[in-house]
Amino acid sequence: MRKIIVTEFITLDGVVEAPGGDETAHPHGGWQARYRSPEGGKYKMDELKSVDSLLLGKNTYSGFRNYWPTQTGNDFADRMNHYPKYVVSATLPNADWNNSHIIRDMATELAALKNTQGGNILVYGSATLVKSLLQHNLIDELHLMLIPVVVGGGLKLFDDNLQLRNFSLSRSQAFENGVVVLEYQLLP
Repeated sequence: MRKIIVTEFITLDGVVEAPGGDETAHPHGGWQARYRSPEGGKYKMDELKSVDSLLLGKNTYSGFRNYWPTQTGNDFADRMNHYPKYVVSATLPNADWNNSHIIRDMATELAALKNTQGGNILVYGSATLVKSLLQHNLIDELHLMLIPVVVGGGLKLFDDNLQLRNFSLSRSQAFENGVVVLEYQLLP
């Protein structure tokens, strides 16, 4: 069975919104940028190499579709452009980035996709999608790249819904710049 692995940049106060800068109008957008490092780049490359397809929400897909097809000549970009991409959206009219497929019925289609042959599936960002995946118990692993900043508010990965979720830490790694990677397995 294929695993769905979620990877997120996250602040100390739990915010996942606008790590790159212009994804939303967050006043502190780009909070992740000054923490880029060769160690982090290697981790993200190894993470991408460990899967063979991507799962994205509509907004993340749209941002990626506008950027990655213009990037070529490096292993990361080539994988992003080549891998099958599954986009969860009820409203996206088409998915025109190479090898993209729209998923309309998330719970049914993703459960079926997990049971197909192939490698694991990586979810980048896509906080709204990730919240839905959590509700439907479709996430197998959660990779958090904890950035040592506090931005005082914004979209968080976990809502205040008082639902108990148990995780098991499978790996941790601290980088020289203070970033900590935490990899968790979701427990049933």
